[in-house]
Amino acid sequence: MRYALLIALFFDSLRLSAQTLPDSASVWTVISEVKKELAPDRRTAYFKVNIKSQSPFVIELESTQANAAEILKKRFMTQSISATVLESLLPSNALQGKVYGVATLSVCNSRFEPDHTAEMATQVLLGTPVEILKKERGYYLVRTPDNYISWTDDAGIEAMTSEEFTEWQSADRVVYTSQYGHAFSKPSGNSSPVSDVVAGNILKVLGRKKKYYRVSYPDQRIAYIPVKDAAKYNNWVSRPNPQAFNILNTATSLIGIPYLWGGTSVKGFDCSGFTKTCYYLNGIILARDASQQVLSGEQVDIFESDTVNLTKALKNLKAGDLLFFAAGKHKVDKPRVTHTAIYMGEGKFIQAAGLVRINSLVSGDPDYDEFQTRTLVNAKRILTSIGKPAITRVDEHPFYSVRKD
Repeated sequence: MRYALLIALFFDSLRLSAQTLPDSASVWTVISEVKKELAPDRRTAYFKVNIKSQSPFVIELESTQANAAEILKKRFMTQSISATVLESLLPSNALQGKVYGVATLSVCNSRFEPDHTAEMATQVLLGTPVEILKKERGYYLVRTPDNYISWTDDAGIEAMTSEEFTEWQSADRVVYTSQYGHAFSKPSGNSSPVSDVVAGNILKVLGRKKKYYRVSYPDQRIAYIPVKDAAKYNNWVSRPNPQAFNILNTATSLIGIPYLWGGTSVKGFDCSGFTKTCYYLNGIILARDASQQVLSGEQVDIFESDTVNLTKALKNLKAGDLLFFAAGKHKVDKPRVTHTAIYMGEGKFIQAAGLVRINSLVSGDPDYDEFQTRTLVNAKRILTSIGKPAITRVDEHPFYSVRKD
């Protein structure tokens, strides 16, 4: 009888434990809900969780969101889940204060994971300032001026302290304005190259010799670039806001450059990398992806009863406007924007699709693009919205401007 009672008490305690201790599924449900709430887009927020222990539950949280740990703890309490949350807020303390960086390669390929085989997310041009969030397996997790988060090979980023970064921001610099070329080891085009350079690259100026600027890379390499191929940085960023003809001149100069997924340089563009670069080379920073770019700017009325009306669109569109397309337009109720292009006028638009090329929305035009025309879903005017969210002048962006404490 005594043994029967002990056995009954033992199984009762197991049942009680099962009722009071959470299971992994419940914990992950809460974690997923909080992640969806605080960091729904991996492109702009980082939220990574690891369950270190299950008895009791110990959660390791790494995030860019300052309130993530507090919210996660409260949500666990609401669900009567007992769990310890160990927080690591980014930028990581392991960086020892070197939380700023500047790109050192003409074009840095950035990926969604710290691995050479991972999907390419975007590119970072030489001289671009970034925020470093953490380091892992030879990669830096960085936030670029367009608020995009991705992993870049640490060989392509020069990590800096606050003081070093301010010195870079304050230095006399030049912007490479030709489409493609080389920086040389001597003030001669016949000398050996130090690296290639592309439009939009930024370098520190140390002086001038003959027809060359003597320049310094963020990683202290020294080189020479032709004066004719560069502009003084302060002059370049202080230009008036661009007009439509500025954007179109840049866009048409890039015709024929091949499509490259994740590309934002003259070495190759994806669709939004092309529109972004056309504006960047004119001093304006846009959001990275088409689905992000469509959220900014002045709405162009191309609709009739919530449906795109091509006749109305051709009447109201202006050169420099961004067009947005959704491949799933006729397949789902709320199709996601998957493509973008720059409107040129008279029904013409220029896009990166296979290569940078000019097409038309007008049936019968030799350049008519039937697929893009029937998948058009939106249009935004950028040139009238400079200074508004996600449409920022380079010289007004905190990554490029010296901080005023």
